[in-house]
Amino acid sequence: MATVHVENHVRDFDTWKEVFDKFEAFRAEQGVRSYRVSRQVEDPDQVTVDLDFDSVEDATAFRGALEKIWATPQSREHLVSHEAPRILEVVDARTF
Repeated sequence: MATVHVENHVRDFDTWKEVFDKFEAFRAEQGVRSYRVSRQVEDPDQVTVDLDFDSVEDATAFRGALEKIWATPQSREHLVSHEAPRILEVVDARTF
C-alpha cells in the first residue's frame, strides 16, 4: 500500500471541505482506497490529507492528477499554500 500525503493551508476549512467533497467520485475513479482529512488543533486551516492506494504506481499517477487540480482557478481560490505531495510506502499498520 502507498499513501499520498498532502499538507495544505486553506483560506477557510469549511468552504475548502465542501469543494474537497465534490471530488469523491474522482478520487474513487483514480484508485483511492481510503483517505483521512486532519487539521491542526491550533490552526484549523492547516489541513493534512492522506490518500491510500494499492500501489506506489497508482499513488504516483494520482499525484500528477492532483497537481492539475491545484492549477485550476477554483482550487487556487481556496488554497493559501500547499506542500508538494509526498508518496509514502506503508511498511506496517495496525489497528487496536
